[in-house]
Amino acid sequence: MKSAAGLPDTLGSLRSHKKYGDTGGVGSGAASTRTVKDELRENLICKLERREPLFSGIVGYQDTVVPQVVNAVLSRHNFILLGLRGQAKTKLIRMLVTLLDEHMPYIAGCEIRDNPFAPICKSCQTLVREKGDDTPIAWLSRDERYVEKLATPDVTIADMIGDIDPIKAARKGHNISDELTVHYGLLPRANRGIFAINELPDLAGKIQVGLFNIMQEGDVQIKGYPVRLPLDLMLVFTANPEDYTARGKIITPLKDRIGSEIRTHYPATLDHGMAITEQEAWLKRRTPVEVRVPAYIREVIEQLAFSAREDKKVDKRSGVSQRLPISAIENVVSNAERRALVSGETVAVPRVLDVYAALPSITGKMELEYEGELKGSDSVARDLIRLSVGKVFTKFFDGDNLNAVVQFFDLGGSLRLDESVPADKMVAELGKIQGLLEKTKKLGLSASEPDAVRAGAAEFILEGLYAHRRISRNEEAGFMAEARRREPPTDDPRAKAAKRNYQ
Repeated sequence: MKSAAGLPDTLGSLRSHKKYGDTGGVGSGAASTRTVKDELRENLICKLERREPLFSGIVGYQDTVVPQVVNAVLSRHNFILLGLRGQAKTKLIRMLVTLLDEHMPYIAGCEIRDNPFAPICKSCQTLVREKGDDTPIAWLSRDERYVEKLATPDVTIADMIGDIDPIKAARKGHNISDELTVHYGLLPRANRGIFAINELPDLAGKIQVGLFNIMQEGDVQIKGYPVRLPLDLMLVFTANPEDYTARGKIITPLKDRIGSEIRTHYPATLDHGMAITEQEAWLKRRTPVEVRVPAYIREVIEQLAFSAREDKKVDKRSGVSQRLPISAIENVVSNAERRALVSGETVAVPRVLDVYAALPSITGKMELEYEGELKGSDSVARDLIRLSVGKVFTKFFDGDNLNAVVQFFDLGGSLRLDESVPADKMVAELGKIQGLLEKTKKLGLSASEPDAVRAGAAEFILEGLYAHRRISRNEEAGFMAEARRREPPTDDPRAKAAKRNYQ
């Protein structure tokens, strides 16, 4: 008999199924008898032989982390991903479900998704003895076979493993020590699937002891009663490196039973970081204006994260999450969108001004060292934006002659680019600076670009000159000439002494 989905719904019909029957498949590799780790291994081998992409959407790990994860699965290891926040650890382990079979049979109604051909719980064993081939069968999708738990200090053995349920014992007249009185926790309910624990060191030591007991011996004591649970699981963990995680640690016996320890990392190149940000950020939004994010703005925002990870005022042990550029670019686009809507313009083009406006999405993503705390998070973030603009500016304009633009300000010129000024008026003001708009061609602009695009590009050039201290800027007066340091009079004895010392 077949179910509505075209799959067997009784044990008898399951036995004769080509793939899932206990006589189907090849030897011990039959789908009905193989373990979860064997299933993951065999499906992974098929993908490798067909040269199918693995873990699509994971960027920058193809030559580092992914090969190590593949080795762990091929070795049938439980493994742990160690890395700082925002390194796609959870995203990666959730994609392990793509290596599971599309469907898996289990005894209908079983809390721990028992194998119809080898049940381990007492109630299922009794059911199979009583009903035989009429035992009802249900099916799990691959997504239903993934269970995830965020470890917190208040997690108990009852949450993870289970507990004695006296009400269940009283209702059915069982002895309190009977296995049928157990209310199973998350781990048994993940049987024949993948069980993931995020932030493992936050789990109390006695809970970690219960985990490695399940991993090694397949049994556990609940309220003093030994319960045999030979669970079939792939266990995957994530954690921050131990030198950062001060809240707890992984106990040595558990760590010893984890087959592979795999280190994750932040994007190694700006291109990888930009690809991740483009993939994860919410930029394709419904809006009445056209949003155009220039390439140089994308680079500035990504460079911001790279600069923060290198800055001495930012805590390297805490790390700078990849969520920083993702949140920042979303905020930058929103500020440009708001400006376009208020100004009645049809095109919203993010400017460097919008990156400064996105400070609320930046400051909360960085843990500061003592020096940074003294300076203040806003000030540190502004310095990082300026540094990032300078680096991206150098990439586009290194070796270009911008003396004519600098000269405009040296001769007393100034320019204030208010956020509320329409793009056409901005272009008119920027056009007064000799050679400035012509230099925007280096940013890939054509002559027919909208005013908002040209204005944003010209502002980036001015911000780049400001970042390299060739011109100055403040919030009140806008861009102006860089203040020159006055040389002391030549007859000043202190100046003569300094000059002798220098020589």
